[in-house]
Amino acid sequence: MTDRITASLRRLFDEHRIVFWYDAARDMRGEFDALDLAGVTKVEITNNQFGLKYRMLRQEPKAKFLVFHDGPEPGNAANWLLDLQLATAVFKADQAASWLGELGLPPQFENVVRDHLEFYRSKARVAELKRLLNAADTQSQVRLRMLAVCAGAEGGLDTVVEALLGELAEGRDDAMRLIERSGLMEVFWKQVGNAYGYQTDEPDFEDFAIALFQSAYVRALGEDGKLNAEALLVFRRWKNNRHWEAAFETLAARYQGLLKVPDDLSKRDFRSVMAVDHFEEIDRHVIRQLVHAMSTQTVSASEVLKWVRERRQSHWYSAYEDIYQAIGFATEFQQALAEANLGMTSPAEGVKRYVSSWYKLDQLYRKFIYHMQRSGHASLLSELYDAVENRYTNSYLLKLNDAWQDQVAGLTDWTIPGYPRQSAFYFEQAAEFRRKDQKVAVIISDALRFEVAEECLRRIRALNRFDAELKPMISALPSYTQLGMAALLPNRGLSFAADGQGSVLSDGESTQGLAAREKLLATGRAGDRTKALLARDVLDMRVDEGKELFRDNDVVYIYHNLIDAIGDKLQTEDQLPKAAEDAIEELTKLVRKLTSANFSNILITADHGFLYQHRALDESDFAVADPKGDEILMRNRRFVVGRGLHGTAGMKKFSSANLGLTGDLDVLIPNSINRLRVKGAGSRFVHGGASLQEIVIPVIRVGKQREADVNQVEVQIIVSGRSQITSGQTAVIFYQAQPVSEKMQARELVAGIYAADDTLISDEHVLQFDFTSENAREREMPRKFLLSREADKFNNQDVFLKLRERVGKTSHYQDYTSHRFQLKRGITTDFDF
Repeated sequence: MTDRITASLRRLFDEHRIVFWYDAARDMRGEFDALDLAGVTKVEITNNQFGLKYRMLRQEPKAKFLVFHDGPEPGNAANWLLDLQLATAVFKADQAASWLGELGLPPQFENVVRDHLEFYRSKARVAELKRLLNAADTQSQVRLRMLAVCAGAEGGLDTVVEALLGELAEGRDDAMRLIERSGLMEVFWKQVGNAYGYQTDEPDFEDFAIALFQSAYVRALGEDGKLNAEALLVFRRWKNNRHWEAAFETLAARYQGLLKVPDDLSKRDFRSVMAVDHFEEIDRHVIRQLVHAMSTQTVSASEVLKWVRERRQSHWYSAYEDIYQAIGFATEFQQALAEANLGMTSPAEGVKRYVSSWYKLDQLYRKFIYHMQRSGHASLLSELYDAVENRYTNSYLLKLNDAWQDQVAGLTDWTIPGYPRQSAFYFEQAAEFRRKDQKVAVIISDALRFEVAEECLRRIRALNRFDAELKPMISALPSYTQLGMAALLPNRGLSFAADGQGSVLSDGESTQGLAAREKLLATGRAGDRTKALLARDVLDMRVDEGKELFRDNDVVYIYHNLIDAIGDKLQTEDQLPKAAEDAIEELTKLVRKLTSANFSNILITADHGFLYQHRALDESDFAVADPKGDEILMRNRRFVVGRGLHGTAGMKKFSSANLGLTGDLDVLIPNSINRLRVKGAGSRFVHGGASLQEIVIPVIRVGKQREADVNQVEVQIIVSGRSQITSGQTAVIFYQAQPVSEKMQARELVAGIYAADDTLISDEHVLQFDFTSENAREREMPRKFLLSREADKFNNQDVFLKLRERVGKTSHYQDYTSHRFQLKRGITTDFDF
């Protein structure tokens, strides 16, 4: 500013020897003191008028003088230098005029400065205002930009309100006090009143905030609020802006009790608030009523799944995601159970139907329990949990295995036609690669049940350039770890050891421990280099160590144990669902680790499956049978091994020969899903018996492709009728062109309506396109968009509904697709919405 004053004064001194400067506002002293004009003498009027006149006219008649007065110019009668002043020049450069010049504003904007002097006393505020100004701004718009500077906002009134709401949430009022000191309070409330319909004799920002929450809530329900529809739009934008997430949550929590939202919700059907998320209590209300409706079976599965999808748009979804996931899996479970026919006419048919569809019921039940446990809100799901648990146990697990038991009862030998035996795994499956001189890695995951493996299969197939297939195999019986692990090794005769600990021998050799198993692996094919090691050791390998493992070995057996390690302990068996999730994650990592080490042939299998019921068993769930015989060597929840065992009601007896084992021992297996009483043993997670869940085990074959094979679904915009917007809202349908699958992945897009200059003129929606249905109609997503008042500027112009996609993990977005509309609105009113 001093430079501009200097330039102005120099122009005056080009024509005048004496220049007067009156500092009417007494705010230019600093600029006067800082001036250094060559050839000009600075003097000051301080009751020395006659001395100054004598000096300037008599003593130094040719010198140049800048005459400064700290105060307003006196009236003519009191101005003793009036004659001299009239003959020379007066420099008018008060602070207000200087700021006008700095901002490039014309003189008629003087009041924009004079009425708000406190605002301009900060150089930083003036600089920021200058950055925000546009050449075409009116005085009202300049004041609005001043409000933005005070609030630290960037944009129009809506961004000012957002920033002030942020301060309110933090318990601060710095911006509001600055607005008041700057004389902008009246301007602010006038703007708020005009824009949002806030009218009161005593405006207060927290009162406005409460009115904003109340109005947005009732307007979203189709009712009238204190504020207008523009307030609803601003509220939506603020609520959905990740920057203001914490502020919104704080104020929503603060006001939901004040506004008696819980009381109001208690009178509303959950369907009426399905699209509303202004308070956390809404999600709790939806969950409670939805759970009750599901438990009493008064809603259809398709309705529930649709509502669960809809709630994914809720601000609070992340807090209740696991509950909604649990509800979704419970719905799918009930739907699958209703469609299931659990009958069979042969053991082979039973296995075939289990691996084609029935396994999904076990999987959906496990996923429901997992998300219920993970949610931390199990009480909200208690009614649904009771219904699912009862149906899983009584209508599925017991019913299925009672039917299966009828087939098992008719077997003499433990073989199921058409399905490979676990004891032949090495020679029929692992050695297949060696016969082609190809290397192979086998991952044996303890208790990897078929349904868990199916989920793991989908996870692996979702990896780029990976392919995999899953086939069933029938485990050895009893279905427990020592026998299952031994059966997966090269063997020609398995037998129970006489130690009573369940140990198993292969051709008389121990099968316990890595060293013994590695020794037996070497007997599979002459000259093969073999290695047995733990999964953790592989995961911890460096890249070069992994490649060395591939180079130096032909057959590698990797032992993985997460599920059994957690499930087979009384203290931790209830954590089985999480252990299964962790196992899937770790197996996927293990596959990637092996392929990076050049393994291209990978098999994943298990020693046995398991039965799991989350609820602790009642006494009536245990078998009343009391096994008898010459000698009982081992007693488990699900089997008994001994010598000379007697046939017992409620149990199926097999000899070693019947089971394909050598030796003279007998085995008793409790019928269906019954457990034997064993002191100190867990009862919710069990294995060893002959249920389908225990004996149908997976074999996953993993391969690596050369070409990339993972894509994202395509999304289209569907508009019915003419592409015109004639009211304050418009509805469109988004269509997901392909169902999501392992190789066709979901897509997240942000939708909004924009003017040609990229001004956002509507609310925005974050949309998840992850429909899995093969039915095209079930992959449609309808959405409504509210137009802002800003849209009025673009009436009778083309506007664009845009779908934008985030660039990687950055904060930048790029256009994915768009649709052109013509905006042709008549006179807009609040009722236009």
